[in-house]
Amino acid sequence: MERTWDAASVFATPEAWGDALEALVADLGKLDAFAGRLAESPAIALEALATRDDLNRRLGHVFVYAYLDYSVDTGDQEAVARFGRAQSVFGQVAAASSFVEPELLALGRDRLLEWAEGDPAFARYSHYFDDLARRVEHVRSSEVEELLGLLVDAGTGPYATYSALTDSDLRFADAVGSEGETSEVTQGSIHALLGSPDRSLRRSAWESYADGHRAVRNAIASNYATAVKQDVFSARARRHPSTRAASLHASNIPLEVFDNLLATFERNLPTWHRYWRARASLLGLDAIEPYDLWAPLGSDPPQLSYERCVEWICESLAPLGDEYVATVRRGCFEDRWIDVYPNQGKMGGAFSAGQPGTRPFIVMSFDGTAVSLGTLAHELGHSMHSYLAWETQPQISSRYSLFVAEVASNFHQVLLRAHLLETISDRELQLAVLDEAMANFHRYFFVMPTLARFEQETHERIERGEGLTAELLDGRMADLFAEAYGPDLLFDRERVGITWAQFSHLYAPFYVYQYATGISGAHALGNRVLAGEPGAAERYVDFLRAGGSGYPLDLLRGAGVDLTSREPVEETFAVLSSLVDRLEALA
Repeated sequence: MERTWDAASVFATPEAWGDALEALVADLGKLDAFAGRLAESPAIALEALATRDDLNRRLGHVFVYAYLDYSVDTGDQEAVARFGRAQSVFGQVAAASSFVEPELLALGRDRLLEWAEGDPAFARYSHYFDDLARRVEHVRSSEVEELLGLLVDAGTGPYATYSALTDSDLRFADAVGSEGETSEVTQGSIHALLGSPDRSLRRSAWESYADGHRAVRNAIASNYATAVKQDVFSARARRHPSTRAASLHASNIPLEVFDNLLATFERNLPTWHRYWRARASLLGLDAIEPYDLWAPLGSDPPQLSYERCVEWICESLAPLGDEYVATVRRGCFEDRWIDVYPNQGKMGGAFSAGQPGTRPFIVMSFDGTAVSLGTLAHELGHSMHSYLAWETQPQISSRYSLFVAEVASNFHQVLLRAHLLETISDRELQLAVLDEAMANFHRYFFVMPTLARFEQETHERIERGEGLTAELLDGRMADLFAEAYGPDLLFDRERVGITWAQFSHLYAPFYVYQYATGISGAHALGNRVLAGEPGAAERYVDFLRAGGSGYPLDLLRGAGVDLTSREPVEETFAVLSSLVDRLEALA
């Protein structure tokens, strides 16, 4: 019980959750009293905003309870039903509050900023008003905004279908090891199997996982095409020139940031090609294949306990202060932030989720590997970002952008990796730490930019009125990986081609590139803290506390990194290159 998330801290029982949901729906009518009246006086506008904020806070509690309950057992039909109800209410809240922003914009930017500067009660809305004025040409009339709000519920269909199919219904053939032993392949076990020292077992697991997705590839392709069409509709409804422009505009990110990232990634692909050769040499292979990318480099990879991993993470975070470390330890051991271990029906991967007033919960499938250690540190980075933002910011600015989110998560891994490589002498553990480092870089600095290139193509095809088929998606994915892998990594085109179907991230448009910008920002900031630069740790913690109170690029500049420049990406490729140097020296 102590290694599961504390659902009762949100609602004592499912029945209490249901009561809260019904009360929330009943209170939506409170907003009706303000429709058409925000121009009457600052007091009325402020009361309307406060009412909307309170409803959103309550919605957050209802949604997080349902989502986390569903995520740890996607086959639980009662949890599925609660999640569906929560999604529906999400749309209802959006529709009920749809008049607020059009009416505020009708007041004019100058009047809004005058309120924010002249009335302390409005001060918390300063950035919100500025951002609203920035988005003015993309905010529609009250009637259109209401309609778009009502479409939110229907818009969740593709992701819900993908999750139900891949996390619950999809079954994989057992993996077979070199001695003929079998292992169950699930979303929770696949990463541990791919990290097996038994090459036959990891090849079998990789093939089973790919073939499972290939068996339903037409359904997933149709579902993904629908999601992309919804993205295109939403962008056009708000008068954006493209889905990419719409997605980056939401966080005030120039398109050049995306373009610079991919150009820098393509220019540095030879660093990855060096890594493939070093890994093949360390594994004693003439050439590696995709299922060798997670193989342990040591002959006896350590099996790590959850408790030991938490202690290492806490030790590594010491530069951020005693209070920061104590909060992490309490969340892991006492306050039950984390649903730790794998189980049948649990969603694949790992994530941090919560809302102001709840704990910053984590769902993962800890398997005792160094990669799992890195995942735990990563998700705790997200959770501490949430914890500090929620503790510091009002509801309106408590939610931070995805663009900054991946900085916080990867920052933890930067400090953890540096701490372990400096303090441990055991060769097997050092190799395991390097394995974790390369697995993290591989996912965020290789796979995600490749998926970003893929995603850009799929959205542009739909924007041109072209279709998406499973065959087309498989082919383009395989082509992009062929270019990225280079000549020294052998691969099965059909099984690599299905990679697009294995990532739910593609259902959040233009999300994946932010993993690569995030790891770049994390290394730039982490290097400053590790070097003992005066004020660097304090600026970083202040950045976390800032939440969504400023534009992402501005908040990051305040912390010490400019992600409009290619320099942080190049700096991070230099870190990657130094890790490859280490591996080449060991080969």
